[in-house]
Amino acid sequence: MEEAGACSLQSIPSEDHAVNFDFSQIEDIESFVSIPEGPYYCRVAEVRSGVSRDGSVRWNLRLEVSRGEYAGRTAGWDSLTWSERGIRRVKRVLGVLGFDVHGSLEVEPADLVDREAHVLFEPEEREDQLTGRRSVRLRVPYAGFTAIDASRSSGSGEAAGEGRSG
Repeated sequence: MEEAGACSLQSIPSEDHAVNFDFSQIEDIESFVSIPEGPYYCRVAEVRSGVSRDGSVRWNLRLEVSRGEYAGRTAGWDSLTWSERGIRRVKRVLGVLGFDVHGSLEVEPADLVDREAHVLFEPEEREDQLTGRRSVRLRVPYAGFTAIDASRSSGSGEAAGEGRSG
């Protein structure tokens, strides 16, 4: 006989039988994580334009793993906020993606699509203030973008055909 909480979907009896399951070991957390945390080669797969709380333009970037075992999976989302507070990071990320940020630049969200970078992902757990529901996602830290050429020369390049590096 299986112990409570140890049954798998394959061993759940038909609808005519009672089920004893211990849910105390099941976390009430929604996971949006599709890859292990760490550094990956990614491409900007999509950019959604929006507005931040302070009214500044914000671009939400969907980052997709571009090499290795997890290629094609969405690694996570990151955003660039065109505000006084966020402009230094915008400059850094655009530079990493290959844009010339040494002078004036006119750029549209679509210009970022298919650009590649070496991106670090870290887990972040949040709790919704209204519902109390917890979720975990992968986030990109402030300095989490590195140019692919720079990541290779620093010794954190691609390991034997894998998309993950470290």
